[in-house]
Amino acid sequence: MSKREEAMILVLDVGNTNITFGVYRGLEQITSFRVTTKIQRTSDEYGILIRDLLENNGVSKENIDGSIVASVVPNIMHSLTSSLIRYLDTTPIIVGPGTRTGIQIKTKNPRETGADRVVDAVAAYEKYGGPVLVLDFGTATTYDYISEDGCFLAGVTAPGIRISAAALTENAAKLPAFEIVKPESIMAGDTVTSMQAGIVYGQIGQTEYIIRQMKKESGREDMKVIATGGLGRMISELTELIDHYDPMLTLDGLARIYQRNVI
Repeated sequence: MSKREEAMILVLDVGNTNITFGVYRGLEQITSFRVTTKIQRTSDEYGILIRDLLENNGVSKENIDGSIVASVVPNIMHSLTSSLIRYLDTTPIIVGPGTRTGIQIKTKNPRETGADRVVDAVAAYEKYGGPVLVLDFGTATTYDYISEDGCFLAGVTAPGIRISAAALTENAAKLPAFEIVKPESIMAGDTVTSMQAGIVYGQIGQTEYIIRQMKKESGREDMKVIATGGLGRMISELTELIDHYDPMLTLDGLARIYQRNVI
């Protein structure tokens, strides 16, 4: 095993709702944990938080050899990267234009493709092969098509499940907040159940239609469909069109990209 493969690294997926951390030795995940993104923190606060979370998960900060970050939240990056440099003594790789990923972005505006989507594409293609359709049920719900030869060709972006639920309650004064779960029947008999049915069954319908349409228009009915993201497990269990649910897809992708960019 090479020194690069033996190195212990910290990977960070910075999303609009959460920052998810993973500790890897090579491509093997040792532990993972998450914090909320929406709290404003200084570099010192991030540093102390990361150090304590590492130690609580049995990892000494002195054992971290490198780090890599994929972010869709620019305004926290200065504090976050400064904390990694100061508290972990590691200058992170920031996934973006120029980062070696092994995936060719062949959309009309490649620089507009979010780092999280590129990372998901890398992991899905390397773990499951192509053609593959990657569904990420996060703040937004995204559907990204990667071809047989590893080209990111197309993507669909829709409101996430929680965004849709929040919009429903925030914009209709008499509608209450509710838990996002699948009701026993779509034939709802009360307000909360009717909202749950609309959100969950509506997401299933959207998911199945987009999968079928992307398979049809790409001419690849054989493409594998991989889901990830917070509510991905629930939706995956409710449709036969998703082949596999992989909750660690983004973190695995970051570990793989790190290996490509460190000599």
